[in-house]
Amino acid sequence: MKRFFKPIEKEGSSSNKKPTLNSLPPAAAAAAAAAGAAAGAGAGADGDGKASQGEGGAEELEEKGEPTKFLTWNANSLLLRVKNDWCDFANLVRTLDPDVISIQEVRMPAAGPKGAPKNPSELKDDTSSSREEKQVLIRALSSPPFGSYRVWWSLSDSKYAGTALFIKKQFQPKKVSFCLERTASKHEPDGRVILAEFESYFILNTYAPNNGWKEEENSFKRRRKWDKRILDFVQKVEKPLIWCGDLNVSHQDIDVSHPDFFSSAKLNGYIPPNKEARLWTTRIYHGREAAFQ
Repeated sequence: MKRFFKPIEKEGSSSNKKPTLNSLPPAAAAAAAAAGAAAGAGAGADGDGKASQGEGGAEELEEKGEPTKFLTWNANSLLLRVKNDWCDFANLVRTLDPDVISIQEVRMPAAGPKGAPKNPSELKDDTSSSREEKQVLIRALSSPPFGSYRVWWSLSDSKYAGTALFIKKQFQPKKVSFCLERTASKHEPDGRVILAEFESYFILNTYAPNNGWKEEENSFKRRRKWDKRILDFVQKVEKPLIWCGDLNVSHQDIDVSHPDFFSSAKLNGYIPPNKEARLWTTRIYHGREAAFQ
């Protein structure tokens, strides 16, 4: 996607300094999510869409043998992170010791030769370059501390979007689905959903489609359709819900990097965040607790 503005560097930053995971916004989000997850583990939506809170919180879930600590990260290419930032990420995981890691924008293609149906649950390895990339990723995920996690993939046909869910092997979900309708073998287009069901709650990992940059583009219609489906799912889900992921929406000015720019920009047809999108986010949040902004 073309960008129409240049991010403003913070004081003391250097363009020559190699970025580390700890300096990236996604990592900060991941740390915040993990820190707030234990408090939010007992909160979610009950059958009528209202918030529900377990009496015992994390302690109750631990007794049931269910995850209590969650980390979420938009990796913006997991392979690139493996090559450049994996030591930092591994140290973060060792420190926080999450039970579940939700990854968005995996950007690894699904298995299957060109022109043939793809398998979104498997990494592509039918060419020499894809086999090499898969080996690099598998080696990284086999090393400590990641070897103690089982991984589920939902991948796009190309190096675009995609999600992954890491769950410690000691925890066994009752069911893992890859679409909001929870159909056994169906995946959302571009691998945007992984849903794990446990006895006490659901864990939902999503990478929401963006609005695009011009109102007449198909991306607006695609996003409105997604918003309707995800709102319906959240309001009707029958257990408490822990929702991790990239919602691709700015609920308030605090959620964007440059509030002044985004509230006033008209450059090249850019459409600022509209009331409809923010109203949708408000409806999603209603009666629920966000771990961080």
